[in-house]
Amino acid sequence: MQMLAAMGAYMALVIFIGLYYARRANTSSKDFFIGGRTIGPWITAFSAEASDMSGWLLMGLPGVAYWFGLSEAFWTATGLAIGTWLNWLFVAKRLRTYSALAGDAITIPDFLSNRFREQRKLLMSTAALFILIFFTVYAASCFVTAGKLFATLFGLPYPWMMLLGALFVLTYVVIGGFLAETVSDLIQAVVMIAALGVITLSGIHAAGGLTRVMENIRHIPGFFEFFGIARPLVRDGLQATGAAAEPLFGGAGTYGPLMILSTLSWGLGYFGMPHVLIRFMAIRNPVDLDKSRRIAVSWCLLSLGAAVTIGLTGRALYPALFLTRSGAESIFIALSRSLLPPLLAGMVMSGILAATISSSDSYLLIATSAFAKNIYQRVLRREASDREVMLVSRASMLAITLIGVLIALDEKSIIFNIVSFAWAGFGATFGPVMLFSLFWKRTTRNGALAGMIAGGAMVFIWKLLLRPAGGLFAIYELLPAFLTACIVIVVVSLLSQVAVPEIGEEFDRAQRKEE
Repeated sequence: MQMLAAMGAYMALVIFIGLYYARRANTSSKDFFIGGRTIGPWITAFSAEASDMSGWLLMGLPGVAYWFGLSEAFWTATGLAIGTWLNWLFVAKRLRTYSALAGDAITIPDFLSNRFREQRKLLMSTAALFILIFFTVYAASCFVTAGKLFATLFGLPYPWMMLLGALFVLTYVVIGGFLAETVSDLIQAVVMIAALGVITLSGIHAAGGLTRVMENIRHIPGFFEFFGIARPLVRDGLQATGAAAEPLFGGAGTYGPLMILSTLSWGLGYFGMPHVLIRFMAIRNPVDLDKSRRIAVSWCLLSLGAAVTIGLTGRALYPALFLTRSGAESIFIALSRSLLPPLLAGMVMSGILAATISSSDSYLLIATSAFAKNIYQRVLRREASDREVMLVSRASMLAITLIGVLIALDEKSIIFNIVSFAWAGFGATFGPVMLFSLFWKRTTRNGALAGMIAGGAMVFIWKLLLRPAGGLFAIYELLPAFLTACIVIVVVSLLSQVAVPEIGEEFDRAQRKEE
């Protein structure tokens, strides 16, 4: 009961924030979708990281460490940390400056369309369509997280618990829009890092210290190695156990240079994440981005390190508690319930709820803006009023939520796998296009469009057709798709006619203003 009370109090706080900002959010679509470019450095940093990491940070990444050991989780976290730093260092200020010059763009499709002065809005429509596809998948991963959390805590059927979480997020975003989302993300980022810290320290203490943790997991072949990987023996979907009920593993697998490069490529995804890029566009003063970068990178390093440690500590404390990879993603919940008093456990597990809310609200809001602003108003009904766009945005948000719920109905869904696919989709579709649009003056509209389509298509081709073949094709689909998009952008741009002079002049103004 105490656990439920703590989580209920947190949910009430989030709803209050939504109500507080409701009036301002409904002033205009610019306020609803981007907060009127009035966000400060702390909120920018925390909301970017909280919306980025999602429940994947507290469930997906610890689950990988619990199941496979150190290497997969460590190299993934390393790639993400490097990508975070590079994105804030090179992209943030340029995008904030350029998006304001390019027709005061308030969405990523808006910026790309304005950047190339396109008339037929084909680039804008294509970008919006990809955002709808991948953010619907992303939202589904958040609903899976909420369903697993509530089902584990209260012993109620997963589908109903997942639906409850989706309904809560939908209500909150419809009420408050971008301002409510970003302000609550500040609180949620603090809750997430606090929850990770409490469970990390509690788990290490319960195991008898870091030395004892390492002693307990070193005997598992490949588990505590940077260049090896554990291989659980799985039979009929469950990890096999020995006579003493201990989990069984095969010989250590090799985690070689190709796999490390593949895993590090997670960092490339940051250059194409609309929910992170939109924060750069929304900050009040571009000068504040330096401060935001330091805050964001520090938060990222601490949280990723804690998440990996939790997975390793969980295996040391409860080696046979989870015998499926999907189940392993609940190790954070198990540690919270077993190591903490009920009230504190409820407060800590609010971190999972915080991570889920902070991400899914971003996904829904940006997917909605892609449809309402970039497809409905710019293509389908150009005479639509701002009020009409707001109404359409809420209707489309409901539709996206329903599709996400349908995807999330499978209780055995692995959060890490769902997120990795959507991450690759955004990284390859938008990452190269954004980098070339911001930093290569010679980029053309046809080059940007071709690169976007090639990157998005290659994610599906590699994931569904090539990766199952194994060997060289076993690498993470983001890397080959990202490189393919880059090549296509360069080739098509060089073959395309140079655009009107105004585009080059605007590019130069953005460059000078940033400097």
